[in-house]
Amino acid sequence: MVELKLQVDYRCYASTTELPPEYQELLDCAKKALGLSYSPYSSFKVGAAILLEDGTLVPGANQENASYPLCLCAERNALAVANIQYPSQKMVAMAVVAAKEDIFVSPCGACRQVIWENEQRNEGVITMLIQGPQGKVYGFKSIGDLLPFGFSGTDLG
Repeated sequence: MVELKLQVDYRCYASTTELPPEYQELLDCAKKALGLSYSPYSSFKVGAAILLEDGTLVPGANQENASYPLCLCAERNALAVANIQYPSQKMVAMAVVAAKEDIFVSPCGACRQVIWENEQRNEGVITMLIQGPQGKVYGFKSIGDLLPFGFSGTDLG
């Protein structure tokens, strides 16, 4: 047996002012999307936004349902809109924020998988920005940093 270790490299920005202007706008778009959240059951509002290669910003917000498995996360909401309304545009980055600013909210497993598949469709990475406690922003080069050993269509043979 050999024991191996996974390592994730990421950046931690003390505030959004350390980010490039286009990423500041991306995070602002995700924060504005919080107002579009439909979360009457959990009151857990999540906003997301995608930056496309032409500079277009695509917002998304979580949409709950009394039958929880039918809920739609903010990330998948934004991805669906981007894929349908801007099919020829590559996705450059995605930001995820929660209304509860005292916690770190990263994409759930289902969203990580869907973002991973979109990276494969994109044939390029989607930089991930996640708003954390005290206004810090965590930057990951790719969703692959949050989904080691990701599964994609190429694995289906």
